[in-house]
Amino acid sequence: MGDRTTRRGLRDVKKIEAIIKPFKLDEVKEALHEIGVSGITVTEAKGFGRQKGHTELYRGAEYVVDFLPKVKLEVVVPDELAERTVEAIAAAAQTGRIGDGKIFVIPIESALRIRTGERDDAAI
Repeated sequence: MGDRTTRRGLRDVKKIEAIIKPFKLDEVKEALHEIGVSGITVTEAKGFGRQKGHTELYRGAEYVVDFLPKVKLEVVVPDELAERTVEAIAAAAQTGRIGDGKIFVIPIESALRIRTGERDDAAI
């Protein structure tokens, strides 16, 4: 099943997006390296989920911080590595406290390496 190709010639490939706490980035990066994932995109992000931000005190005034600092990771992996990637991210990012984040798995339809024009499997 891992060798199955689509009409465009791309094997089954998944994009894993994870929203995590910033201080967990190094641990997650190391966990991905250990399972053989190379190539990662990291974006600073702000957001909130169920925790809905928090209240802070600044110079005696209380104010609500709606959007909390997060990090968004993106990796593209073959289907057969997707579940191990999700498990590695989850284990490394978990603190057990609210706001640990989310992981999303998205199918990739096509890929193109801009520098060479290579497509699909050759571009990954």
